[in-house]
This record gives sequence, C-alpha cells and structure tokens, in this order.
Amino acid sequence: MNLPNQLTLLRILMVPVFLVLLSLRLPLGDYIAAGVFVLAACTDGLDGYIARKHKQITSLGKLLDPLADKLLVSAALIALVELGRLSGWVAVVIIGREFAVTGLRSLAVAEGVVIAASKLGKIKTITQIVAIVAMFLRNFPFSLIGVPFSNIAMAVAVIFTIWSGMDYFQQAGFLLRKQRN
Repeated sequence: MNLPNQLTLLRILMVPVFLVLLSLRLPLGDYIAAGVFVLAACTDGLDGYIARKHKQITSLGKLLDPLADKLLVSAALIALVELGRLSGWVAVVIIGREFAVTGLRSLAVAEGVVIAASKLGKIKTITQIVAIVAMFLRNFPFSLIGVPFSNIAMAVAVIFTIWSGMDYFQQAGFLLRKQRN
C-alpha cells in the first residue's frame, strides 16, 4: 500500500481517537481531541498532494479519500451535537450536503463525467475544519474576551457548505436534465 493510501487510512483511524478523547471529558481532552482532528484534517491535503506529485493515484485512494473526509467531518459534527455544543440542524445541513454532492458525483461518473473539486468546495472544507476546532476548544481563546468566534465560524461554514453545494448542482445541471429526459 502506498504512502497516500496509508495517510488516508490513518485519517480514518484517527476518528475514533478524537471521539474517545471528547467522550472521556478529561481535563485537556478537548484540546488533545482538537489536535488529533487537526492532524487528521492535515492528512487530507497531504495524501492528495503526495499522490499527485509522485503519480501514486490509485482506485483505492479515489474511493477511500472522500469517504475518510466525510467520516471525519460527520463524526465530529455528530459528537458536537451529542455534547450539546452544536445545533442538530447544522449537522443535518452539512452532512446532507455531503451526501447530496457525493450522489451527484456518482451520477456524473456513471455518465462518464468527472466533477472536480471546486475552489468553493475547498473553502467549505477549510471553514468547516476551523469551525469544528473552535467548537472542540469551546471557543477558547475568544471566550476570554466575549467573542462568539465558534458560532461565527460555524455560520460561515454553513454558508459555504450551502453555496458550494449549489455550485456543484449548477455545474452538473446538464446531468440532471439528461436524467429527466
């Protein structure tokens, strides 16, 4: 198994680690969980970069990478809802968008079309990661000065989530029209 695929598997294996750290409610557990989450998120960009640079793109990587991304973010959002730090509707919007875009991309592949990741999609990912980490850290250090950064960051993440989802569907409108005919 090549290095990019190993990094993707490592990202998947980090999911239960940060979930356990959050659930144990250790004195520094939230901070360690945030660190594990950030490390896992960093492997997302790194595995793709290495795969492209060293021509190590594989079918397994194409399957596992998006699965690992969705698992990482979905698990974090569900944990935050369970901990009472995030409204359930936010998790539903973000996870629902992920399923919808994944379905759209699958439909496109069946038609021989590849819908590449967009800049909006990449911005969406970054805003989600920042917002999730802020929620893990309970808004620290911004809580010290009364700024609700985690809520603002999550609102921005939701906006980019919806916007990028609409963008993907707009790009693939021809596929949807073709399916209706």
